Amino acid sequence: MRFARTGCPIYATIIRNDLLSGLVVALALIPEAIAFSIIAGVDPQVGLYASFCIAVVTAFFGGRPGMISGATAAMAVLMVTLVKEHGLQYLLATTILTGLLQMLAGWLQLGNLMRFVSRSVITGFVNALAILIFMAQLPQLTGDQMTWQVYAMLAAGLAIIYLLPRLTKLVPSPLVAIVSLTAASILLELDLHTVGDMGQMPNQLPVFLLPDIPLTLETLQIILPVAVTLAVVGLLESLLTATIVDDLTDSKSNKNRECIGQGLANVAAGCIGGMAGCAMIGQTVINIKSGGRGRLSTLVSGVVLLLLVVFANDWVAQIPMAALVAVMIMVSIGTFNWASFRNLREHPFDANVVMIATVLVTVFTHDLAQGVLVGVLLSGFFFANKVGRVLYVGSSSAREGRERVYHVIGQVFFSSADPFVNAFDYKEVIERVVIDVSRAHFWDITAVTALDKVVLKFRREGTEVEVIGLNEASATLVSRFALHDKPAAVEQMMGH
Repeated sequence: MRFARTGCPIYATIIRNDLLSGLVVALALIPEAIAFSIIAGVDPQVGLYASFCIAVVTAFFGGRPGMISGATAAMAVLMVTLVKEHGLQYLLATTILTGLLQMLAGWLQLGNLMRFVSRSVITGFVNALAILIFMAQLPQLTGDQMTWQVYAMLAAGLAIIYLLPRLTKLVPSPLVAIVSLTAASILLELDLHTVGDMGQMPNQLPVFLLPDIPLTLETLQIILPVAVTLAVVGLLESLLTATIVDDLTDSKSNKNRECIGQGLANVAAGCIGGMAGCAMIGQTVINIKSGGRGRLSTLVSGVVLLLLVVFANDWVAQIPMAALVAVMIMVSIGTFNWASFRNLREHPFDANVVMIATVLVTVFTHDLAQGVLVGVLLSGFFFANKVGRVLYVGSSSAREGRERVYHVIGQVFFSSADPFVNAFDYKEVIERVVIDVSRAHFWDITAVTALDKVVLKFRREGTEVEVIGLNEASATLVSRFALHDKPAAVEQMMGH
């Protein structure tokens, strides 16, 4: 009983934090969902319905508690051409197909591929997102129509966000900032850009519907390429965001379950008139910083979002954009990994190059997938180059100079194959050569081909060659693909 009494206040605090953080996220979701709908070329309700549906579904089926998903800019930009050329119905069908592909990826355990994304790539991804979030706020702070009132509201919002936690943490400071600045704007009748200026909000609940398109091969050829791209980008952003939240909360997530959850969410979104979406790093950070840790915060954000835009849209429309910009700037500052500047002197050169390249490509292309792809490729290149140098070939003379034993130590694969071949003296006049590879490992066909070259070069000089010490994995690879131990294959290769 003592444990139950002790636990109740803790659970009450967790529930309260999830409820309040979900409310903050819901308010911040509205202008972004509208903006992303405009980017994709569809009505605002398409993005709002998507954010509601995806948040609710992933709250139950996602693999990362506390992560917020919805309509995103990274997905919206990929839909522009499809919507322009074929219309909304094809977009809804593409959204459903995107979800099915993501579910397939989860069932195939493709979420495990995240282990190939290095820490440098993740750091670059985080920093690039922080920069993009900040840049996305600039249109609200620039232009001829901007007045001192906008900057005063922004300053007041940031002051509340950063100073209030020093007094109390019972209520999330971003929520206090939004509510208080909205009240001030209404009471003082300030002429400010508001959420209502972003676009017309829906006035009814979403209904189930299937896309009105012909079920033909031609339709599949139109939507499949876009769906594949959306599925890849969506999963990439979601899994990276999940990894970031893992670090922020010191907990683990189920990446494959997240793939399935995101897929289910997109299928459901497409069936109620919503666009495809994925995890939202900015809203997720707002949720975590506001105290949201569980699935309840994600569920509340989606449900409250729908209730606000449908039943309280007159009030929501009066929220000044400056208040939401203040929240997003807080997110940008909190997301950026400031320690990465200090680590530039301490970390290896290749790690810094990977991080900076990821940031630059992402910021200049506004495409997270391209930035991460460049980072992963550079990481692989640097790793292969580094491991390829860990190869040593030494030799010793035996049998009164008639035999030479070569000792190979290290990894033999495509990067180290040429140094391996060049490490032997083929012109030395000896009767027999022994190649001891007991402390080496052959990884790929390129390595096996290199071994073939070495053996055949010695044989051309009339030298007997024996390879000893192959471990089980290397022996299997050599037995399957090598030619030097297959006389018929050697004769064919030599043109006989």
